[in-house]
Amino acid sequence: MRPVATAETIRAAERAWFDAHPGEGLMETAAARVSATACEMLGSAPASRTRVLVVVGPGNNGGDGLYAARDLAAAGIEVALWPTSARRHESGWAAAIASGAHEVDAAAAMAGLADTDLVIDAVLGIGGRPGLREPVAELARACADLAVPVLSVDVPSGLDSDGAGAEHPACFTAARTVTFGALKPCHVAQPAASRCGCVEVADIGIDVTGTGLLAADPWDVAARWPVPGPESDKYARGVVGIDAGSARFPGAAVLTACGALHAGAGFIRCCAPEPVPAMVVAAMPSVTLGPGRVQAWLVGPGWGDPGRNRRRLAERLADGVPLVVDADALAELPVALPAGSLATPHAGELARMLGVERSSVLADPVGAAREGADRFGTTVLLKGAAQYVAEPGGRVTVALPGPAWTAQAGSGDVLAGICATLLAAGLGPRWAGVLGASAQALAAEAMPGPYPPDALARTLPALIARLAERAGAASGRRDRPAPA
Repeated sequence: MRPVATAETIRAAERAWFDAHPGEGLMETAAARVSATACEMLGSAPASRTRVLVVVGPGNNGGDGLYAARDLAAAGIEVALWPTSARRHESGWAAAIASGAHEVDAAAAMAGLADTDLVIDAVLGIGGRPGLREPVAELARACADLAVPVLSVDVPSGLDSDGAGAEHPACFTAARTVTFGALKPCHVAQPAASRCGCVEVADIGIDVTGTGLLAADPWDVAARWPVPGPESDKYARGVVGIDAGSARFPGAAVLTACGALHAGAGFIRCCAPEPVPAMVVAAMPSVTLGPGRVQAWLVGPGWGDPGRNRRRLAERLADGVPLVVDADALAELPVALPAGSLATPHAGELARMLGVERSSVLADPVGAAREGADRFGTTVLLKGAAQYVAEPGGRVTVALPGPAWTAQAGSGDVLAGICATLLAAGLGPRWAGVLGASAQALAAEAMPGPYPPDALARTLPALIARLAERAGAASGRRDRPAPA
């Protein structure tokens, strides 16, 4: 799990570091990581044939770029410096020039871009406002048009480090970003994250804790996925109850059952109106029809008639077990949900639940997810290009990202089934949401392309087996096969 820090959190951590280390600085350490990453990106080409353009801003971000330029020029690389402001970090500028870097103006920077191997974007840091002024914006667009690799320092200049970038401001599109201390919201929130490329978090010695926003990593999924042991049976692995589908939307139940079954449910019961049960059993013969004991219910997908299903929801609430509340069941909130339940809206559904415009949810997804969790008293998984699991009280965890191919009808139904399996297996709603969304993303990443959600669901067993093997290897554990 990795912390995600706002600009103010980072500034506070830096102030604490400077208070504890008077007379010392962080810039040299930061610049060393930037120059090392630049060398990795340049590869094995002879230094004398390599050209780097450093776009230099007026503040400390520009200073980081200048000291990185010094290191690269000292290694024999041709380094051009374009200062975008009359102000610049004077000691960094002097160091870069002394090592052989040379200054260019805007026209020369643009003219030489086609022959440039790497652009280092050191214009604006975490304090920058969204968007870029001309001619910097023109150069950023030209880098994208000419496919010139960009290495951004801290954040791609033009992005709001604390935002999701929903308005697509003029900004650099980085191949890689070196950031310091912790991830920033723009590194994990879409569409901003798509501008950041591969993000490397450089440890420069500052202590970033208590952010309230965390990002999952693959190890979290591997280490926490429920794996059966030698004493497990189908009931111990979790019994999932599915109340989904209707005569108009029967496929929703099939998709939810597909997600639940391939995520590892030990037992699935389907309770739904005709003709849904026969369709579910035809697709998955191991599913049982009719009521019985369950460890978690999945409700809502394919119900239809949103706002007119309170009695249907009440019947499932009566069991007192955790619920995954999805799709049409979300329109019946607020109701008192059992402890451990998980609501799974997309942006439009959460906007309706909160009585706001969808655009406001997209502009501040973390804040919207937090508000939903607090208002409805349950954990909320906000689905979308980036997926956020918010708990009452404010903690938010960002699931692993996946490719945009999963943006198609039925993906949410499959995800709800995966989450229901994890709840039934005993995970709390936070981890059921994070692991469910992350596993679906990992499955899509392993099979990029327009695979339908049920096809991706069928790849989950192999993915989960790889995750379990990874976790077992790390812990030295070798699980024996579970009984049937």
